Amino acid sequence: MVKMWWIPLAIIGVIALWAIASYNGLVSSRNQVQSAWAQIDVQLKRRFDLIPNLVETVKGYAKHEQETLDMVIKARNAAMSATSVEDAAAKEGELRQTLRSLFALSESYPDLKANTNFLKLQDELSGTENKISFSRQFYNDTVFRYNTRIQSFPTNILAGIFGFALEPLFEIDDPAERETPKVKF
Repeated sequence: MVKMWWIPLAIIGVIALWAIASYNGLVSSRNQVQSAWAQIDVQLKRRFDLIPNLVETVKGYAKHEQETLDMVIKARNAAMSATSVEDAAAKEGELRQTLRSLFALSESYPDLKANTNFLKLQDELSGTENKISFSRQFYNDTVFRYNTRIQSFPTNILAGIFGFALEPLFEIDDPAERETPKVKF
């Protein structure tokens, strides 16, 4: 009779330990997602800081290209004001497009193309773009693992009870960026 009493107590203890471990795992995964987003934010800030210097360098050589320069600054300011992952992804696509048009200007101005400040800023921006790309990939991998935990049984029960919500992936909204680059000789 005494042995029968311990069985339900052991089952309750195992369920309690599972619930604690699952909850802590969900919290850890959510914190990893937030940390991954913070890393993207750091790299975006670095890019935002480089853009005004790049624009000022171009201004000296391409004075009548003010519209392009204004579009870059406007896109930078819009991207800086993003409030969500989805909003940031959309505004980042616009910023990348305007930066491409800015770099295209260098083809029309040989003096600008040879300017060491411009080349250094372009190189720094390119390196920052690579870091942003890596950070986005890391963020998406972290979100994937987190969302999988939230949606998998039986953890989804605890996730629902404690209000763990799915996190959005940082996806490309610009259809032009999804296209394969065309190489012409």
